[in-house]
Amino acid sequence: MRSIADQSTADLGGRTSILARQRADHVELDRLMQRLAGETGEAYERTFTTMNRLVFSHAFAEEAVLWPLLRRLFPEGERLTLEVEQEHQEVNELVVALDEHREAGPERERLQARLFEVLREDVRDEEDELLPRLQDRLDTQELRRVGWQWEVVRRTAPTRPHPVVARRPPGNVVAALPLSVIDRTRDRVDMAARVAPDRFAGTLRRSSQALARVSHLVERTPAMRRGERASTARDPEGL
Repeated sequence: MRSIADQSTADLGGRTSILARQRADHVELDRLMQRLAGETGEAYERTFTTMNRLVFSHAFAEEAVLWPLLRRLFPEGERLTLEVEQEHQEVNELVVALDEHREAGPERERLQARLFEVLREDVRDEEDELLPRLQDRLDTQELRRVGWQWEVVRRTAPTRPHPVVARRPPGNVVAALPLSVIDRTRDRVDMAARVAPDRFAGTLRRSSQALARVSHLVERTPAMRRGERASTARDPEGL
């Protein structure tokens, strides 16, 4: 199989195909990781937030649209998609850990290095293994149809880590709406807090923290973990 990294956009079925959309996100992710590695302070925080929004909405759309399709199409789909879901789970846990180590230092450097390593492994697995299988099985029109489905989900997906939510349906589907609303509201509140006068910024930050507490309650609902595999399941009280 030929990696989608080595093909032209036309080879991939055009810019609206799922293959071209996936690769475009991967290219942007690599750019953000390179930028993040050289930043500190407020610039680091902004780039880290931008990267997270890309990573988590992208991964959620994969888990909701692409990986169920691969499991239906290929006998080995269960094994292949489980490996990627395990990578996604580790990414969720690493970002949560990085949120707890905001100050520059050895621990943040260690966590960030591992995060970048897992993200690059994930990209290689998808571009070299999973996506070429879809290319072999689906025609151009089907690749574009899946691309539009994936894009719709990506644009309405959660934008933050949720390690205790299932990586598979039905749990992740149930979680989509409430967590997307909370995450995207927090994104707007946090953005406003960065530019607001001091007398308002504190209130906005407290509002974001309140939304985070609501998110934790929602994601710990048992329905959100239905469909999870043992290797990606996490104790909701342990994170």
